[in-house]
Amino acid sequence: MATLEKIRSKSGLLIVVIGLALLAFIIGDALTNSRNIFGDHTTVAKVGSAKIDITEYQRKREELNQQLEQARRQNPASVANFDVQTLPEMAINSLLQETLLLNAAEKAGINVTGNLLRYYMIENPSNQSVMQLVQQLNQAGLSVQTPQQAYEVIFNPQRNGMTDAQMEPYQRLWLAAETSAKDDIARQVYARILTKSVKANDLDKKALYNDYVNTAQVELAFLPYGTLDAKEYPVSAAELKKLYEETKNEFKVDEDTKDVSFIAVSITPSNKDLVECRKLAERTVATLSSDSAAQLSKDLKKDGVVMTHHALRAADLPAGPMKEFILTGATDSVRLVSSNMQGFTAVRVTGRTSQVDSIQVNVVMAQTVDLGKKVMAELNSGLPADSVTVRFSPDSVMPQLNQWIPLYTAQGATNALPKETLDSLVNAGGKYISINQGAQGMVMASLVKQNAPVTIYEYDEVNYVLGPSTKTVGDERAKLEKFLAANTNADDFAKNAEKAGFSLQRYSLTQSSAAVPRSVGLNSYYPDSRQVVRWVMIDGDPGDVSHIYESKSVTNPMLYAVAVNAKYDDYTPLSNPDVNQYLTEKVRRSKAGDKLMKQYSQKTQSMQSAAQAMGVEVNNIESFRFGQNPGVRDAAVMGKIYGSKADKKVMIVKGDDGIYVYQVNGKKKENFPYNEQEYEQKYIQQVNPNLIQMLMGNSRIKNNVYKFEAGD
Repeated sequence: MATLEKIRSKSGLLIVVIGLALLAFIIGDALTNSRNIFGDHTTVAKVGSAKIDITEYQRKREELNQQLEQARRQNPASVANFDVQTLPEMAINSLLQETLLLNAAEKAGINVTGNLLRYYMIENPSNQSVMQLVQQLNQAGLSVQTPQQAYEVIFNPQRNGMTDAQMEPYQRLWLAAETSAKDDIARQVYARILTKSVKANDLDKKALYNDYVNTAQVELAFLPYGTLDAKEYPVSAAELKKLYEETKNEFKVDEDTKDVSFIAVSITPSNKDLVECRKLAERTVATLSSDSAAQLSKDLKKDGVVMTHHALRAADLPAGPMKEFILTGATDSVRLVSSNMQGFTAVRVTGRTSQVDSIQVNVVMAQTVDLGKKVMAELNSGLPADSVTVRFSPDSVMPQLNQWIPLYTAQGATNALPKETLDSLVNAGGKYISINQGAQGMVMASLVKQNAPVTIYEYDEVNYVLGPSTKTVGDERAKLEKFLAANTNADDFAKNAEKAGFSLQRYSLTQSSAAVPRSVGLNSYYPDSRQVVRWVMIDGDPGDVSHIYESKSVTNPMLYAVAVNAKYDDYTPLSNPDVNQYLTEKVRRSKAGDKLMKQYSQKTQSMQSAAQAMGVEVNNIESFRFGQNPGVRDAAVMGKIYGSKADKKVMIVKGDDGIYVYQVNGKKKENFPYNEQEYEQKYIQQVNPNLIQMLMGNSRIKNNVYKFEAGD
């Protein structure tokens, strides 16, 4: 079941794209031919006058995809659990944010020119577009190190032995980067202006200060409602309707929404699959143990068995039975080291060698090959490496002394240096040799020290991941197909799902739903369930039942089916299960509060007598502050206690979560100095202005990204 917070939350720009690890998208969805939306067949999304064109969307997707790949290369763990299904909405939200800010900046007359633009293009080292252009020029054989040098080469080609025609493509790239920089600067300037427009006045700051320094000494007893019996506290349809009308604005939605019933079938291996897995393990070990088995047979590969060769130091071997066998097993011996519900692992020892695992070198880089040859000659004639910047221009040479180069790590051989280069360094007797040279200059190195050789253990790791067989998947699909054939409308689908052995979940989905969420976490989604949302939002009408959708994971395939119960575009109706349950519980708690108030009102002669009657303890709060008392969750009750006089009267009050008995024994003002800047910051934190929502105003987001994505 979706939480009430999801229903009540605004479905606008809820995601701010921050951080490399959060930005990723797999390009692969083909665009459909049906794109006639908003009267503009290329508009993917819009809010007010801000529109996102398909070309912008594709550009952002590609950008996010590149950032994901970079994150995977640099720190795979940071994106290991990231669900790429969320990326389309992150792309849309990012683009809408950029467009809204840029439109507002243009209306405000913010024009970026002069020194500010020069800083961002020439002096700002974080301008990725310009730095990429620098790299492209170097790859083309033009030696430039800085954006200023790149600009001179691009726009003064004759001075650098080039023609206008040769530099014309780079000029276009530079001008495009300049346009992008202007937009970025305008957005940043307007965002700062907008942020500073939310300010606390003197009364706001003083009110926050007073709420903190003015405290009360309070005795408090709290009796929570706990689980309430529906028979003891019945709730009528009239009561629900009345409360719904009173609180209707809590359930306002910003997008077209559809309530659905959803079935997810997780398919696990059968007992027969487990038996076949054990047989496959025995056959794999037997094959690898034979004299001729250097590699896996075609049959084993076809069955899904995978073999990986490793060469690791003893300290880097995986702990457990595998390590024990690798350290002690004879060459060409094979052992099954694990076999369970997830599959099996076997190991074959292939040999042991003695290798140097790291070396220390001095490295010197020169700007050109000709210069590098001169520098290397001087170094090999006795010039100390730390003196090259004295003998040669510091702008043209760069020494890096006593650098350790790992040749083996926990992942195995690093291949940091080709074997020929390593052999040349070792055989050079401390002399400098060229290890790399080309259009970007020359790199030379000399061997300073090498570690003593260590034993490298070489072995083949053979793995098989057990998943349900084709027959097991087929049997589960047949069961779900039979259910769908007998339940062709949403009412029957919802009514009979559990009788047929399926777990039914209910959700409210919109065009901004990344996928079908798992109930276990706000940002966790069923794999490959974005296709389900697409069908719901584009093809599904109230009463319709989908066909079967599938997530084809090898280890945990899943089958999905969904039925559309209702759709709405203004307020989530009372018929929505989440709204109905929320209001039902609210009415029931109110009735329980009335009953408990009546029951304990005569027991409030003292705090102790009230607490004893309720069976709870008295909590003595020395400094009760408004808005900062975790023991009182109900804001109305907190305000009532804070506003009570210190007359030591025992009071009883009904809260949304239980009944409270309290006594205010005294009030005081803490001796904390007033810091205007501190309470300015506290005000901003409390208000927490949503700048993008400020720009959106009452405009609704129209997100039709699903109409631009393939699906069935």
